Amino acid sequence: MSLRTFLGKQFIAVIQWNEDEDGVLSCRYPMQDMEIENGGQLTVRESQMAAFVNEGRIADVFRPGLYTLNTRNLPLLTDLMNWDKAFESPFKSDVYFFSTRLQVDQRWGTATPITIRDKEYGAVRLRGYGIYSYRVADPRAFFTGVSGTRDVYRVADLEGQLRETIVARMTDTFANSQMPFLDMAANQSAPAQKITEQVSPAFKALGLELNQLIVENLSLPDELQKILDQRIGMNMVGDLGRYAQFQAAQAIPIAAANEGGAAGVGVGLGAGLTMAQTMMNAMKPASAAPPAAASADTKFCLECGHAIPRAAKFCSECGKPQAGA
Repeated sequence: MSLRTFLGKQFIAVIQWNEDEDGVLSCRYPMQDMEIENGGQLTVRESQMAAFVNEGRIADVFRPGLYTLNTRNLPLLTDLMNWDKAFESPFKSDVYFFSTRLQVDQRWGTATPITIRDKEYGAVRLRGYGIYSYRVADPRAFFTGVSGTRDVYRVADLEGQLRETIVARMTDTFANSQMPFLDMAANQSAPAQKITEQVSPAFKALGLELNQLIVENLSLPDELQKILDQRIGMNMVGDLGRYAQFQAAQAIPIAAANEGGAAGVGVGLGAGLTMAQTMMNAMKPASAAPPAAASADTKFCLECGHAIPRAAKFCSECGKPQAGA
């Protein structure tokens, strides 16, 4: 190197990174045509880590603090570069900063329903979505396995990979789970914990730490949800006879409001009672005989409705006199 070239170079005395935007996981410090001054200062702030890289190979990793750059603080880099001057002159190396802040409100969800085996309903197709948060925990693993020598690596660059990893582990978790779908939907923290246990090792292999995973919703596709709603409705009905009577009673104000007034009430009530009788008869055992029809010589008390002989002048049940006797 000529003296003119040496004097024309810029030497870096202080190396630091100010995060001026969200969503950055790693960033290479601008080093073009510059060398690091012997005894220079490296500042690593809270929520950051830094790493020195020589010819694409990561060497020393620094946690938050203030460091003076010399052979004591850069043992691995010194060994890689095989210096014989012990930092008596400026040196050239790449410096990468890593953000260790939590990347929150990351979305995950199933693009299409996944098929699982439910012990209560058999094979069902399931949808799910939620949020998760993570951070860079191991810069060495993240650099060698994910970001590499890119100038900037962002959250968006990793979003698809992490989302599909979560969905894949979610499928495995539900496939091996003995918990029915209705229990999972009612207690979403339980499947969230199981998914977290399955996903965490995959995140760790990328140099990441999964901080939290939340299941916001588990649901069935619309057509299956309708069938489930019908089944739940039938279970809630219970006594079909009382349900039919209730439906008939509900129809009375609707029929009265329609054209025909009281006549509409009679029609609606009659239809409801007929439905109730039909449904209750259907629920009776086949061996049960229908009640005997009233004979031609029988009439009903005008007061209590008890069956009495047509020629009777008084009701044998309530004692009331009978008109036309």
